[in-house]
Amino acid sequence: MSGIELAERAWMRIFAANPIFTMHERIALVGVGRMGGNMARRLKDCGYTITAVHDAHGPTAATLAAELGTTQATRLADVTAAADVVFTVVTDDAAQLGVFAESGDSLLVGARGKIFVNCATLTPAVHVEVERRAKTVGAASLEGCMASSIPQARNGTLYLMCGGERTVFERVQPILAHLSSALRYIGPAGQAAQVKALVNMVMNINTAGLAEGLGLGHALGLDLDMLREVFAQTGANSQVLKTDGEDMQNRAHDCFFSAAHAAKDSTIAWQLGQDVGLKLPLATVTKEQFERMQALGLGALDKSGVAELTFKGRHG
Repeated sequence: MSGIELAERAWMRIFAANPIFTMHERIALVGVGRMGGNMARRLKDCGYTITAVHDAHGPTAATLAAELGTTQATRLADVTAAADVVFTVVTDDAAQLGVFAESGDSLLVGARGKIFVNCATLTPAVHVEVERRAKTVGAASLEGCMASSIPQARNGTLYLMCGGERTVFERVQPILAHLSSALRYIGPAGQAAQVKALVNMVMNINTAGLAEGLGLGHALGLDLDMLREVFAQTGANSQVLKTDGEDMQNRAHDCFFSAAHAAKDSTIAWQLGQDVGLKLPLATVTKEQFERMQALGLGALDKSGVAELTFKGRHG
């Protein structure tokens, strides 16, 4: 019997003895920027004990720890030691594999019986690898892919797509229910990340398309308030029109979902297409648009800032 199989059996024994989590379980978070920080605030508001927070940018964690009356953990191993469930909301694949490093300071140190809920948008294969590493030490992991933004994280209305073993999902479901108004189990590790990549691919295509439509309307001298109203009543309507249309018109690009993240997520979806031999021309062009924003120094703008490339007299 392999080491992973032994670890899986050990985990199932732990699960059988502890069928569900309650308000008494200890929760910690790694990556407490705008999304992770607001998730921590929400869970504390719901009565959970936040025992530790950690961030690669120390001052961010220190500020949140002071606000929540908890501990800023400077070592990842201390995060794991302080919690039963650890949420991670890190920037990218490299950061995720780094916090789950197989040597040195890592969340895997002393992780037997712990659950990790990983909420960043990552390459699906990374979620699969993190699950493997967790099982090796007798821990468990779950994808908690988010298709929402900062206000939803604070208000507990995230759309959460979860991937991993169903027993792990069911074990943390009571906690996740306080973060999400639409909680969905997708399937084994990696599948939730695939769905999230497709969600963001289509969203980003819609965003770039809306920017072109409004940009052309502007160049033709059309009233953009009127144009957005017409879009909303016809086949041009979309969720992106509701969230980004007015911002594109008014150049109000306060960041809720950055162009840099849009470029990263578009690349994940594009690579999935490459892996299965499928050409995705719209996804390819959209990825290039958001990459161009980064090259122009606009990557920190909200994704609505792609309109800066399509309106005459702006950065295009």
